[in-house]
Amino acid sequence: MAEKEKEQQAQASKEADPKKSEAKATEETTTDQKVDPQIAELQKQIEDLKQKNSELDDKYIRSQAEIQNMANRQKKEIAGIIKYDGQNLAKEILPVLDNLERALTVEVNDETGKQLKKGVEMVQQHMVKAITDNNVTAIDNVGEKFDPNDSQAVQTVPADKDHPEDTVVQVLQKGYKLNDRVLRPAMVIVAK
Repeated sequence: MAEKEKEQQAQASKEADPKKSEAKATEETTTDQKVDPQIAELQKQIEDLKQKNSELDDKYIRSQAEIQNMANRQKKEIAGIIKYDGQNLAKEILPVLDNLERALTVEVNDETGKQLKKGVEMVQQHMVKAITDNNVTAIDNVGEKFDPNDSQAVQTVPADKDHPEDTVVQVLQKGYKLNDRVLRPAMVIVAK
């Protein structure tokens, strides 16, 4: 019963002083409006921070990927450098090896010439062993199909039963490869 009386008194006071209750309602609305812009501003700041955080995460992931790509490229470059180390030296030695082989084709009759030829032959064998030990191999493709990737045709001859068309008939100057890279193409005669 006491509750009913309190409700009736509250109702009576509202009716007796409507300006007071409007003022109270306006005050509550104003406070809510003050709080709402602050909340809205804070929510906007939170959204901005979330967006910036997302952008920074994206940049970080991209940077990590770029660093990994750079590391992989560097590994490949180093592997290539190691694999083809000595390429320039090998190119410089090849003409010397050619000259030694030409010297060995000279006929000698006297004892001094034979000894000299034997010395040249030993030097040539040591050079062949040195380049072979360093993965340099001669391109010797007589009788094989002509491959423009490792040979250079400097002359052609008519094809016959011993030499079918597009095969190497003779090597005029040896070519050389370092691993799978051509240092110097072989100069060859090709059957056409």
